[in-house]
Amino acid sequence: MKINKNIAVSETGFVFNPASGEAFTVNSSGTELLNLIIKGVSYQKISNIFLEKYDTSQTTFDQDYHDFVDMLNQYNLVTISKEKE
Repeated sequence: MKINKNIAVSETGFVFNPASGEAFTVNSSGTELLNLIIKGVSYQKISNIFLEKYDTSQTTFDQDYHDFVDMLNQYNLVTISKEKE
């Protein structure tokens, strides 16, 4: 998965899509997740980072991650490859 070109993400969680003019705000963990995706970090590495840093289970992380990615996809902020993340 890749964040689409020209999507801007600020340090404070402001996300702007210049193609549509839409803007979104995400919380600090969402900002962290977006920045890891932008850097091309694998799903497994992201999972490990979040499980070590936050008090969450693998099941909860998996659900939250996929819900977040679905939301990004719904707003045309990402391109999801056919390969499993």
